[in-house]
Amino acid sequence: MQFKGSIPALITPMKNGAFDEAAFRKFVNWQIKEGSSGLVPVGTTGESPTLTPAEHKAVVRICVEEAKGRVPVIAGAGSNNTAEAVEYTRHAKEAGADAALVVVPYYNKPTQDGIYAHYKAIVEAVDIPVFVYNVPGRTVANISVETLARLAHDFKNIIGTKDASADLTRPSRQRLMSGEKFIQLSGEDGTALGFNAHGGVGCISVTANVAPRLCADLQAATLSGDYAMALQLQDRLMPLHHAMFVEASPGPVKYAAHLLGLCEAEARLPLVPVMESTKAIVREALIHAGLLN
Repeated sequence: MQFKGSIPALITPMKNGAFDEAAFRKFVNWQIKEGSSGLVPVGTTGESPTLTPAEHKAVVRICVEEAKGRVPVIAGAGSNNTAEAVEYTRHAKEAGADAALVVVPYYNKPTQDGIYAHYKAIVEAVDIPVFVYNVPGRTVANISVETLARLAHDFKNIIGTKDASADLTRPSRQRLMSGEKFIQLSGEDGTALGFNAHGGVGCISVTANVAPRLCADLQAATLSGDYAMALQLQDRLMPLHHAMFVEASPGPVKYAAHLLGLCEAEARLPLVPVMESTKAIVREALIHAGLLN
């Protein structure tokens, strides 16, 4: 199973406070039809912090069911509680996911040795390919290039990383330390074009929730070496990349999805409906990208 290209970090549609399963099933199929080359259920964008364990597992199971092996599913399985991360990773395997996306433990502020021990416990408990998700803006903890290389060398099922640090020196340094076969996926839409120039092979994307075809085309252009075409697509997408984070994600992307008729704009507390000023920015960005009249 190849992990590359445009891989949306899927939103979890909500309706009247509950998981909107019908909207999610439809959304997964639309994503595949529009050219997404993989799917990530219950990442940060999927509101993993506020889903119940039962909901978390249901979202993963339904995503795998609907994908039907057409594209790989990388199931969100992270927690700042190592035992819970093991449980979610075990469930990802049982549900038939192709890999697990495991975030660096947040809030606890572990040392590099603590981060290493966290991933060691997970991969020794469950035999499934694992992507290490580094997003220091949300977790506070930041896995070093050296610790990640150590994990990659010590455990064969740690196959790659989702890097949302926006530090474009990292993919080159990681490539030198972890080798060319180590899969590097960007987790930051605005710098994903540059990330691929440094050796990345894809992006786990927020924007792809609402612009899957454009994001897939941009990724295809970079992977074929057509950076002139990629830059044209980047210019269409950049206002949208920016708009997705004017307020805490997934507020803006859920509003964008609502404008496109994909689902309700609803998110769970402590996230509240986006401000009117944000709505205007999101709408203008969708129009700029040619996705809304």
